[in-house]
Amino acid sequence: MPMDWIMGLVGGLMIGVGGAVYLLINGRIMGASGILGGLIDGSGKATAGERLWFVAGVFGVPTVIYLLSGPIDTHATTNVAVLIVAGLLVGVGTRLANGCTSGHGVCGISRFNLRGIVATVFYILAGGLTVVLFRHMLGAI
Repeated sequence: MPMDWIMGLVGGLMIGVGGAVYLLINGRIMGASGILGGLIDGSGKATAGERLWFVAGVFGVPTVIYLLSGPIDTHATTNVAVLIVAGLLVGVGTRLANGCTSGHGVCGISRFNLRGIVATVFYILAGGLTVVLFRHMLGAI
């Protein structure tokens, strides 16, 4: 099995376990955009501590893995402008969809939530169309 697939499997399992643990401990869905959004707009003041720990883990765990194993090729573009625009578009999209792939995709689908399933279908379609447009038609990525 190619190493890329193994790393994807391990990453997916970690996200799934993280979502299950977050739900068991807090009784709430682990939606990364909602957790971060609540910190930014102030709506999550009551749970700011756990939100900060979550965000620290999102940045801390990859940092530890990087320090232990060295750089990992993500196949992401080296064009910083494309990365910034992509990040901003993802942020706007998650706010418009009232959630992100961790909330709708991982936690929503696992609970057979129709809204999560529909949102995930549209995420995948939008991602596929974006790759076709920007990589194959425009050559930007």
